[in-house]
Amino acid sequence: MSESETKVRLDKWLWAARFFKTRTLARQAIEGGKVRYEGQRTKPGKFVSTGARIEIRKGPLDFEIHIEQLSEKRRSASEAEMLYSETEASIRKREENAWRRRTMQAAHNPPPHRPTKKQRRDLQRIKDQMSF
Repeated sequence: MSESETKVRLDKWLWAARFFKTRTLARQAIEGGKVRYEGQRTKPGKFVSTGARIEIRKGPLDFEIHIEQLSEKRRSASEAEMLYSETEASIRKREENAWRRRTMQAAHNPPPHRPTKKQRRDLQRIKDQMSF
């Protein structure tokens, strides 16, 4: 490894690994506590090393990864996948959460159409009677 590859900032690495679209978003996530390096909150300027464990929370998704390679440059998605490996527990947990979200969405049956003016008046009348 060359000297430039041995020192990579955490925010740059997250951007290069395509976890965040911009370095600014990566920095904000790190400062907001959404990224943990070796189980600890850290700063965006922290130098990462291979073999380190990173926990990333992006919305409903949680990733637990190990750094395999270092890179400061953002390349294709297939090359970015080679920079890290995700733990089996993390993959299983994300799949379970995705399944849970899909089933919850399927269980939610929105009404087939909006209520008519008469139906809204009837609903309002029932609500008014129940409030007394």
